[in-house]
Amino acid sequence: MSLNATPSSERLHIGFFGLRNAGKSSLVNAVTGQELSLVSDTKGTTTDPVKKAMELLPLGPVVIIDTPGIDDEGELGEMRVKKAVQALNYTDIAVLCVDATKGLQTYDTELIERFKKKNIRYIIAYNKSDLLESIPEAGKNEIYVSAVKGTNINELKEMTGRLMRDRENGKKIVADLVEKGDVAVLVVPIDESAPKGRLILPQQQVIRELIENGAMAVVCRDTELEATLSFLAGKPKLVITDSQVFEKVSSILPEDIPLTSFSILFARYKGDLSSVVRGAFQLDKLCDGDKILISEGCTHHRQCNDIGTVKIPGWINKYTGKALEFEFTSGGEFPEDLSEYKLIVHCGGCMLNAREMQYRAGFAADFNVPMTNYGIAIAHMHGILRRSISLFPEVLKAL
Repeated sequence: MSLNATPSSERLHIGFFGLRNAGKSSLVNAVTGQELSLVSDTKGTTTDPVKKAMELLPLGPVVIIDTPGIDDEGELGEMRVKKAVQALNYTDIAVLCVDATKGLQTYDTELIERFKKKNIRYIIAYNKSDLLESIPEAGKNEIYVSAVKGTNINELKEMTGRLMRDRENGKKIVADLVEKGDVAVLVVPIDESAPKGRLILPQQQVIRELIENGAMAVVCRDTELEATLSFLAGKPKLVITDSQVFEKVSSILPEDIPLTSFSILFARYKGDLSSVVRGAFQLDKLCDGDKILISEGCTHHRQCNDIGTVKIPGWINKYTGKALEFEFTSGGEFPEDLSEYKLIVHCGGCMLNAREMQYRAGFAADFNVPMTNYGIAIAHMHGILRRSISLFPEVLKAL
């Protein structure tokens, strides 16, 4: 996969924050070498977070986020500030842009506290340093820059690059489950909900990681799984299936072949698999009138038999036998108050970065609301949860 083809969910997100007229947008443009953000002397020019996926040398594939001023005023201003604060939920590295002629203000120090609370690595970039008579000594995570003159812009990018390298956790989707020469069978149903002419992102990413590690990916539909297994010279190392055909695949697959799903792999990759597995057992405790949130990280045209809005609610109703209420969110939408929900069932989060998924899981935990995901919920309701996580003995022990 080329750098430009790297999905946004896999790119490190670099957010630029600060007061109005501190020069955030000018600094973003200087760092990216593009007119990414509108620049004006008028306060509040940036009204919503501006996101741009790009290759930024020497950093590599990133998403740059230019946020509204944290000190915006009025009713619209409050909405803009809210958007800026929400951007912290998917920011991996923050650049706090400070007007060097004024120094740190109260809003700046409050932002720094937010960075620390959310465990976001950050840099304080004192912009407009060309207006200073002399440049003070910078602290460890500080740098004096000038977006207008281009002063220390490359040095700022180098600092960001070092933080990015420090942050990498080495997590894999599937590479640690296979060895060179292993065969993995991927079951990909093609129905009315499948995108025309392409595989969805989780399937692409799993295939790519398998190939990069010298394993072989054999892809088939659920209707051809039996024939595919018979064609193979030996048993595959594992089978990875789309969640909505979990039950059918499990009935076909011999018990001695490990089985899991794309969404389970992504739950492990982007968060804590054990907590998401425990969340599935909340399905056994639901009562009449309980409200369930079903949340998807992407937005797409919903088909008549959509998995999130049709299939999963149907399976849950059948499994529980209860009269339940369902609410749905998609894309960047996620409720600010989760107190009314008894369970959250989330998609695998392939379109969200790891920090956003971890934020949502942590936010649910703050409200004491169990959270699971599509694949794990489906496996539990079909009685194959233990089999579907057998590849992860540490998770089994936690049950």
